[in-house]
Amino acid sequence: MDLSHVAATLPACDVGTCPAVVYQIQPLQDPRWAELVNRHPRSSAFHTVAWLEALHRTYGYEPTAYTTSPPGTCLENGLVFCRVASWITGRRIVSLPFSDHCEPLVHTAAEKDALVSALEHKLVQDNLKYVEVRGENPIAAARCVCPSAPSFCFHRLDLRPDLETLFANCHKSSTQRKILRAQREGLAYEAGRSGWFLDVFWDLLLLTRRRHGIPPQPKSWYRNLIACFGESLQIRVASKEKHPVAAILTLRHRDTLIYKYGCSDTAFNQLGGTQLLFWRSIQEAKHDGLHVFDLGRSDSDNPGLIRFKDRLGGTRSSLTYTRLSVSPISQDRPNSGVRWVRSVAKRVVPCLPDCIFRAAGSALYRHMA
Repeated sequence: MDLSHVAATLPACDVGTCPAVVYQIQPLQDPRWAELVNRHPRSSAFHTVAWLEALHRTYGYEPTAYTTSPPGTCLENGLVFCRVASWITGRRIVSLPFSDHCEPLVHTAAEKDALVSALEHKLVQDNLKYVEVRGENPIAAARCVCPSAPSFCFHRLDLRPDLETLFANCHKSSTQRKILRAQREGLAYEAGRSGWFLDVFWDLLLLTRRRHGIPPQPKSWYRNLIACFGESLQIRVASKEKHPVAAILTLRHRDTLIYKYGCSDTAFNQLGGTQLLFWRSIQEAKHDGLHVFDLGRSDSDNPGLIRFKDRLGGTRSSLTYTRLSVSPISQDRPNSGVRWVRSVAKRVVPCLPDCIFRAAGSALYRHMA
């Protein structure tokens, strides 16, 4: 077996009274990573080689994973991350950039402790600002300070009930009636990933991001997602008389459909285009035998988006990431660099010409992972 993908063997990390050797691998070169992701019950689209490759192509991040499985053996566990080196937001490890959630792929608490201990070692050794693990629940750290980390609302929709029940579980006035109105208005629905779909999505995304005072991620990010995910990615578009009014981008991983990005033209919001797109996504996911619709995370200070997902019948929970730091000072300013970038962007973005508006996203996002 070619072991050129094995980057390093890390020093032994004490886990309780049992030392564990942790190995460093490169998931984009090591075929065992894709095999682990395909069979592990906690894996998501954000663990896949497709997501990692899109991050690498767009932002230059080099994905790395830690595992307790020796070279030449079946990969039994792994914690994947990228190093982010930014003069604005600092040098840090993130698992993973732009991912809603990215669980350590482990089977036991001992495996998780060993991998987190290796990250703590890296944090101290390389004098990093912090390490962030974006699991659904906080992780206990052995030695490092755990400053307050971002918390989000998270929604999942169980797709196992029949379509009649799923529709009945939607909010009657704001969701059911909007879906029915979209049908009465004759809104057209299309799904695909060709250049036309990307262009339509991009144009609507620019409208939406400018409205929110947020620069867009570069168009190359979405182009790379399409290239890397292939048939597992769909852009869904609702149109009124050939005029696109709403679009969403979804990913698919095993039995789960993931809503990742959405955008719309607010001049047509009353027609129910966005609600129609989610309903058609649910119908198609049911047809394909999927069991879960991952509606993604929402900022805790975005009650409109949270309410929208509540009204789709999704179950709400919390995402609280784990952030490890050697400095207690980070508790007061856990993400000051990223917040500063976003704060400046929100003030400046509405005034930018289109060309600079698009360029700002390309320049800033690699610092905001």
